[in-house]
Amino acid sequence: MSMQIVSDKESDLIEAIQSGFPLTARPFHDIGKLIGQSESEVIATLKNLQERGVIKRMGVIVRHRELGFKANAMVVWNVPDELVAEKGKLIGDMDFVNLCYLRARVLPRWPYNLYCMIHGRQRDEVLNNIVKLESYCGMEDIAKEILFSQRRFKQQGAHYFSPKSNQPQTMK
Repeated sequence: MSMQIVSDKESDLIEAIQSGFPLTARPFHDIGKLIGQSESEVIATLKNLQERGVIKRMGVIVRHRELGFKANAMVVWNVPDELVAEKGKLIGDMDFVNLCYLRARVLPRWPYNLYCMIHGRQRDEVLNNIVKLESYCGMEDIAKEILFSQRRFKQQGAHYFSPKSNQPQTMK
């Protein structure tokens, strides 16, 4: 993996957004004001960082429990390798699936390779959606585990730089 070099201007922007965007009408403007850049410079720099692969993606962390989604399950599947791309695409197409990704198996203890997260207001709602997912994806006979959340861990985005260092931060 090659190390990407970023300018001081880019580093300032990354540092400013790595803890999240302000919840304002014009977040790019407000970030720019904080770091001495215009709104259009912030947008152009972010686009350039994404095109270069320095920033892979930007997303939103939703605090689903506060929105009433208290039944949350990670479903893990043991999908044959030759079917995983097809099944993953189908799972990702379901509107009630919030996250779907592939992970390496840890044999012999953990044979599961395809993961998806389903949030619901009630446990029965989540279980019904899993049945719908199995039927839609033709996965009724594929081994799975349903892991309901017992507690919530703090979610946060990646932190790439230590303050004012322009040096990549060691990820733990």
